Amino acid sequence: QLQLVESGGGLVQAGGSLRLSCAASSGTLSNYGIAWFREAPGREREFVATINQPGDYTNYARSVKDRFTISRDNAKMTAYLQMASLKPEDTAVYSCAADEVGWGAKLANRYQHWGQGTQVTVST
Repeated sequence: QLQLVESGGGLVQAGGSLRLSCAASSGTLSNYGIAWFREAPGREREFVATINQPGDYTNYARSVKDRFTISRDNAKMTAYLQMASLKPEDTAVYSCAADEVGWGAKLANRYQHWGQGTQVTVST
């Protein structure tokens, strides 16, 4: 059973950067497509970015494209979300998710494994 643990969230000023990590504490991360989602208070969970199993294909939500970068290090069993030029509207709980079937899905119900989430707060 794959278990995911996110870290790296925090409080940052607008325009700043953060790097989130998603570590697999069991299972083999390289078998899974990985995605990041976020959920802000009063809003539905939103797709952010996804990466395929080898890490050579990625896809992003329009709202974060050119500001966020998803990556993975399968040897370290960890995926990352590098966030730059952060905006107050990026404030949310960010969760990583793993898909044992493939990769690239933008719907949360396609993912079988989830981390607990990490809070990102961007101040003005």
